[in-house]
Amino acid sequence: MFREATEDDLLALAELERDANLAALGHVFRPESHPFPFDDVLARWRLVLDDTAAVVLVCDDPEERGLTAYAAYDDDTLRHVAVHPRHWGEGLATAAIEVATHAMEQRGTTAASLWVLRENHRARRLYSYLGWRETDEVQSAPWPPHPVEVRYTRLLVQSER
Repeated sequence: MFREATEDDLLALAELERDANLAALGHVFRPESHPFPFDDVLARWRLVLDDTAAVVLVCDDPEERGLTAYAAYDDDTLRHVAVHPRHWGEGLATAAIEVATHAMEQRGTTAASLWVLRENHRARRLYSYLGWRETDEVQSAPWPPHPVEVRYTRLLVQSER
């Protein structure tokens, strides 16, 4: 279902992020006042794809209209997850998160973290359902209007006592 992304996926990654953000976060990043920073997001994806510590997994759209989902992670951080709104409710986000966390476990990671917008209620419900726990750590998102992000963590492997 998921495959490792290549340079050929660069534009599709940015397009999927745009489409998912417009649907899920239009109340935070209002298009009329804060249009999606496509060029900046595209540049960030180039950096992620070039980062040897990062793995980017993608799921192709069966109707060949780009990507349906992606997950980017490194040894202990789930960096990015998105599902195209046409495919919400199909279990793709859960699958992407579980594939990424399983890969982290295989690398020996015992706890993972991620950052999510405080106002991204749909994602936060899913993370909580999957065993991620909100911490007290917050930061400002990089894109205007710089909404608050909260850090979540998840224990991956129980340590032996």
